[in-house]
Amino acid sequence: MAEDVEQGDLRDSEVKVIAASSLGTVFEWYDFYLYGLLASVISAQFFSGVNETTGFILALGAFAAGFFVRPFGALVFGRVGDLVGRKNTFLVTMGLMGASTFAVGLLPSYATIGIAAPVILVLLRIVQGLALGGEYGGAATYVAEHAPDGKRGLFTSFIQTTATFGLFAALLIVIGFRTAMGEEAFGDWGWRLPFLLSAILLVISMWIRLQLSESPVFRKMKAEGTTSKAPLTEAFGTWKNLRWVLVALLGAVAGQAVIWYTGQFYALFYLERILKVDGATANILIAIALCIGTPFFVVFGWLSDRIGRKPIIMAGCLLAIVGYYPLFGALTAAANPALAKAQASAPIVVSADPDTCSFQFDPVGRNSFDSTGCDVAKRALAQTGIPYANAENLLDTVTGGAAPARVSVGSTPLPELSHTEPSAEEIAAFKAALAEELAQAGYPAAAAPDGMNKPLIVAILTALVLLVTMVYGPIAALLVELFPSRIRYTAMSLPYHIGNGWFGGFLPTIAFAMVAATGNIYAGLWYPIAIAALTLVVGLLFLPETFRRHIEHDY
Repeated sequence: MAEDVEQGDLRDSEVKVIAASSLGTVFEWYDFYLYGLLASVISAQFFSGVNETTGFILALGAFAAGFFVRPFGALVFGRVGDLVGRKNTFLVTMGLMGASTFAVGLLPSYATIGIAAPVILVLLRIVQGLALGGEYGGAATYVAEHAPDGKRGLFTSFIQTTATFGLFAALLIVIGFRTAMGEEAFGDWGWRLPFLLSAILLVISMWIRLQLSESPVFRKMKAEGTTSKAPLTEAFGTWKNLRWVLVALLGAVAGQAVIWYTGQFYALFYLERILKVDGATANILIAIALCIGTPFFVVFGWLSDRIGRKPIIMAGCLLAIVGYYPLFGALTAAANPALAKAQASAPIVVSADPDTCSFQFDPVGRNSFDSTGCDVAKRALAQTGIPYANAENLLDTVTGGAAPARVSVGSTPLPELSHTEPSAEEIAAFKAALAEELAQAGYPAAAAPDGMNKPLIVAILTALVLLVTMVYGPIAALLVELFPSRIRYTAMSLPYHIGNGWFGGFLPTIAFAMVAATGNIYAGLWYPIAIAALTLVVGLLFLPETFRRHIEHDY
């Protein structure tokens, strides 16, 4: 038996194992993140029955649906992987991912089939999430179990590059189609082509992975009869293992996840939706930053084999906590200096009774936000994407009754809006004055291409990506080393996908909802900063160092 295992090890060279596992995982990430890159287009195609702001948040919500189910995919496929093997399990997850992505490319729009379109879209995103929930743990475990001691961080860091390479591949393909077709044709029907292209990638990736044999650690366990009979119960039903699941989640993965999605997705959405950089330019700038930063996944994976996983991940969390506000402030000034200048010289303040102000989000599209003066004012500002501050204005100093809603652009007050049921004339006068004052104050309708400092934008985006590489490069090796081999696939997959699926995947939706609610374009950053701070504290106190462990032992 032992000789058979050794011969099997020789059949799969280190390069072949890493390349085949990584390429398949790149494909799955390409499929999964393609939706995020096209959130604005998908919002128009599948959520056109509601207002624009609500539609975009709903599109992000559908994006998040795929993340919500990832932990459930981790449980299902993690159990299968610990029972029947790593290789066959991630072949199944790849097939599910490819089929669901291809189907998105064929799905009729809201204008064609109505409410069925977004419902089916969400269901397809759920299938993608389930598949990805089983993919990552399998690929990371498979590569780690082939790696020699002392090189596990280096070997698994190539798996860590796959999420960024998948995003990078999706960016290049989207940029290519957008450039070749033009924005109008791409927004009309060309957006489907990147999804349909996944069928070709699926065939290639499946063929490559079929050439691999099972991991040596699993073959050895199977030969010795030591595989787990109930991996879910063993992983989560005993405190011995469950405590490490919780430590991994709160002390490592949660912070890693929010830093990943802030640096690579929220930054993209921030450029497009808040700074009003056109989609093609934003994609190109992100792609350049990813190209520069991606090799550092391997650098930090290699470094973690020398100094440990924990200090690198904790340092990344700390740098994110102290760096996000200045970095995004600098990004605003570099990408849309006219907006930054107008915001500094003529800040907008909405003064109203807070009891009359609604949360500017309606998932069913029935609220026109015109029943109170506060709602009318904030709705008008939200439609233009202009940041503002809030101030309480409870009583009218003249009548002693409820105060009207007041908006000022710098020192210039706009026409007041009645505290309840403002008339059509009031609303028209307010909107006309708002448009005039915004123009005079220099608030831009879009970021001017010739006003952007593109080298500085790329430098800032690269800094955000480098934070991602610090926390993400060593994480696979850390998770593999935390858990015994008999339950490794199951035990490492769940905290990873709760962290990245829930803490990270919901970040764009939560952050933009915070921005919409407060009018503060930086309000969304408090979410990743708070989670990174939680991970820093829990990690420093409870996370063990693992880089010298021998993973074939059931510790």
